[in-house]
Amino acid sequence: MTYTAHTDTFVRDNLPPKSAWPEFRFDLPELKYPARLNCAAELLDKPVTRGHGHRIALRSPDGECTYTQLYTHANRLAHVLTKEMGLKPGNRVLLRGPNNPMMAACWLAVMKAGGVAVATMPLLRAKELTDIVTKAEVTHALCDKHLADDLEAALPNCPSLKTIKYWYDDAADSLDSLVLKQPLTYGNVPTAADDPALIAFTSGTTGKPKGTVHFHRDVIAMCDTFARSCVRMSKDDIVCGTPPIAFTFGLGGLLCFPLRYGASSVMMEKLSPELLLETIQRFKATTCFTSPIMYRGMAAIADRFELGSLKTCVSAGEALPDATRQAFKQATGVEIIDGIGSTEMIHCFISHTPERVRRGATGYAIPGYTATVLDEDGKPCRPGVVGRLAVKGPTGCRYLADERQRSYVQNGWNVTGDAYLMDEDGYFFYQARTDDMIISAGYNIAGPEVAPRAAWSGRRIRRGARL
Repeated sequence: MTYTAHTDTFVRDNLPPKSAWPEFRFDLPELKYPARLNCAAELLDKPVTRGHGHRIALRSPDGECTYTQLYTHANRLAHVLTKEMGLKPGNRVLLRGPNNPMMAACWLAVMKAGGVAVATMPLLRAKELTDIVTKAEVTHALCDKHLADDLEAALPNCPSLKTIKYWYDDAADSLDSLVLKQPLTYGNVPTAADDPALIAFTSGTTGKPKGTVHFHRDVIAMCDTFARSCVRMSKDDIVCGTPPIAFTFGLGGLLCFPLRYGASSVMMEKLSPELLLETIQRFKATTCFTSPIMYRGMAAIADRFELGSLKTCVSAGEALPDATRQAFKQATGVEIIDGIGSTEMIHCFISHTPERVRRGATGYAIPGYTATVLDEDGKPCRPGVVGRLAVKGPTGCRYLADERQRSYVQNGWNVTGDAYLMDEDGYFFYQARTDDMIISAGYNIAGPEVAPRAAWSGRRIRRGARL
């Protein structure tokens, strides 16, 4: 961490000491990244400059957006951030919106401008937003106007947050108005591969938010591991699903993975099992990312829909019951790819291909990662013995100014808080969480939060998705 493009070094300065970092491994050729890397350039600019700008990048009920259109819009938004809002590289930008094309474009614009994205789920209220803004010392915000109330209510307690622009807003100085006055090209900030790109927040077991910092290289690494080896995404895929972009499961599955492989993604703001099946049918989606509870609901009514396009389904966020896997396969003919990931690791690190399913197992350590099960003394357990899941790979936990780093990272391992056993073939079988956690529809919720919070795949905000 010698070179940095960040003039605001708050995030770097609040990383844990390097001695407390996990061991990072870049064993695969595709994981050997250059010292300078901007993930937006990799995900968006390269497809355009390589002649694929005419391909569809995003789809929504309101229309389609090509790679070139997304590229120019992200460029214009980056100009708004830097010229109109005064963003400096390293400043934190709160992103608040449901899954729509503007949310996607704003995230990419923050990457281009060298900012650090702090994306938040629509269900978060003023108190939770305040905790996140103050912890990350957020300086700027881009927000869907329909989600303005809670952000405005948080402002009196958020002294660092000085500048907000809204989209889907008719005001003269709105994001929608300002973006039209900007150039179509933008010189991306030459970020280092290990410059922070995002802070993803997870509540953990206490309700006290933990900010997990991920670098530009981490964003690309999640695409070059799980999406490459298990999902096996290609340029012909059309992706849909329920996880919010603010949730790293959704950031990968619905935005970064498709862009990395030249595919397209369907941005939907509200989805139930029936609406998700309608989306697959309408857009001829090939790939779906959602939680076990959604697959269970979809299996019960799948026979009402034409799902011939669907070939790949990914489940994560909570344990996939074998009964749900079998019911969905019987209803659709598609074998669900199970997986476990964490906000700390950015995405999945244990999964499998459809051909290598083992009943009851989450899967095996995917290429690029190593996993084991540790006993109470930190030593590997024998096959068949339950212990603590521990992982190493190209991504890993770096909490923002949080003493809980030393409990998640132990002797170079990321210890996820999951109890697993591993069989003699390297397959991992989930047993339970090792902490006091309630898991609802794929989102980790601490006990004290249950009353005020809805599950992330439950109550959502509906707005026309346009860019």
